Amino acid sequence: MCFSASASFGAGVVLSVIGVASVKKARTSKEVLFASIPLIFAIQQITEGFLWLALTKPAFAGLQSITTYLFLFFAQVVWPIWVPYSIFKLHKEEKYEVAQKLLIVTGILVSVYLGYCLFTYHVEAKILGYHISYDQDYPSQLSRYGGILYVIATIVPPFISGIKKMRLLGVSILISYIITTIFYKDYIVSVWCFFSSLISIIVLFIMHRIRTSDNTAAQALSAN
Repeated sequence: MCFSASASFGAGVVLSVIGVASVKKARTSKEVLFASIPLIFAIQQITEGFLWLALTKPAFAGLQSITTYLFLFFAQVVWPIWVPYSIFKLHKEEKYEVAQKLLIVTGILVSVYLGYCLFTYHVEAKILGYHISYDQDYPSQLSRYGGILYVIATIVPPFISGIKKMRLLGVSILISYIITTIFYKDYIVSVWCFFSSLISIIVLFIMHRIRTSDNTAAQALSAN
């Protein structure tokens, strides 16, 4: 998160609790993929907490490079694949199955491209105006298209899922992205991940709804 080390660590702890609760509601490996989203966000926020320490305390300076790359790896390589794939495995919407698969392919392309850039070009994290800013010397001509495809891969999937309340997740992520681009334009990578991670509570809510629906269906079958 962009505001402080303590806030990042605090968010990481809260997200860990949410993530454990969410995973406990999963009954299949397919559900675990989606349910573990808060846990991945937790790792990401804790990573940035250590990056804050590396940037502000000499004793932790040796962690700066690895925490920078690890945070960006989650933000730019993991999420474009994880979001569309986990939602697709959670529930294949027959009407939109082709579109869901195309989003997965889009996510893979984005992840491969950003992963290549991450380990090929210069990246640096530094504190500017009480925020962490990630300088990434990626090719400017492709970065714009990569950014658009990234947004498509991470925001669109919830809108074409047949699971109830999944669109709430999509709307929340979209709103957080809009707020970030308007008010934190120079810190989008850090700040958007923070706001998106807080939305992980919706993942727990969705998992709860899935379990409630399954239990209701099971009780109805037993009654018959």
